[in-house]
Order: sequence, then structure tokens, then C-alpha cells
Amino acid sequence: MCIRRLPRTYYERCPSDNQVSILMWGRCKIEYAYSLFFYKKGETVQRLLHEIKYRSNKPLGTELGRQVAKTIAESQREEIDVVVPIPLHPKKERKRGFNQAHVIAQGISEVLCKPLIDSAVYRNTHTASQTRKGRYERWQNVENIFNVRAPEQLEGKHVLLVDDVITTGSTMEACINQLRTIEGVKVSVASIAYAVL
Repeated sequence: MCIRRLPRTYYERCPSDNQVSILMWGRCKIEYAYSLFFYKKGETVQRLLHEIKYRSNKPLGTELGRQVAKTIAESQREEIDVVVPIPLHPKKERKRGFNQAHVIAQGISEVLCKPLIDSAVYRNTHTASQTRKGRYERWQNVENIFNVRAPEQLEGKHVLLVDDVITTGSTMEACINQLRTIEGVKVSVASIAYAVL
């Protein structure tokens, strides 16, 4: 795999004013948004993400996480304190065997030398796959599905929230809104890919 041939977004050049950050405007407050590649159905980035998610290629997920972190490190406007992966519901994580966002977050945490915290927020509802849902259905599917378990772990921190791909932003929005109930929390987001709908 040659990363240089993949469709880069270069969102790190304007992390507070790119398609992902604009997607969140008026929905939830974020500081910065980073996404490494554009995602289109049937193209290489989709195949890479499926390799991680459905074929349990954890080393690939970690490596792509490292690549995301390198772009963040090059353009960092403000220090990130902790890295938090979007949680899977325990039932789905048991079925899949792992959380792909956690694997990606491990690579990011390693390069940025920031702690990975995956116990402060959890998914309280098992939802159907978002894959075939439209924008409004996705938003309804994830409304109120996250809860904070250990707010003291994140109080006053700048959290980098990580997922594999951002499509409509509904999952990120739901998790960000829960994180922002914690005192003094700021949130930035990062993903391997941003889906071009």
C-alpha cells in the first residue's frame, strides 16, 4: 500500500475550517477536525477500512492511526491532552472481537505521546448499522446512545475523539455532546477518512 497514492484531504492545513469542521457547525462545538483521506464507495480507502473492520487487520488500523497523528503533529494549533476512541456497544465489540476506533486511536496515542482513555465514555444502546441509513435516520439512530462513566478522567482536558470514517457526523455529534457535559472539556475530532456523499 502506497499512502501517497491515496486521496488525501490535507484538512490538517485548515483544521478549524474544512469539510468535517463545517459539517459540525451549528450541531456541536469542536476545536479542530482532522481526516486523512477522502472515502468513496468501491475505492481503495473503503477497501482499507473494510480490511481493518471486517478482516481484523489491527496492524493496518494502528499504522493508519500513526499517519493521522503525524499530520496532526505537523499542524497542531493547540495541545491535545488525551485520545478517546468512539466506543462500540459491548455486544458489537464481542461479536467483532475489537473496536476499530480503539486500534486507530492506539496509533494516534503512540505518535502524539498522549494517553488513550477508553473508559470515560460508553455506548449504552446497541444500534443497527449506520451503513444503509440516510442522514436523518443516522441522527435518530445515535441520539442519546452515549453516556459518561468517569468524568474526572477528562475534566479540563482537550480530547481528541477518534473514529474510522466520518460520514454524516451523527455518531461524532452524539458522543461530542456527551463529552461536553464534562466540566472544562474541549473536543477535536480525527478519522482515517471523510466520506464524500
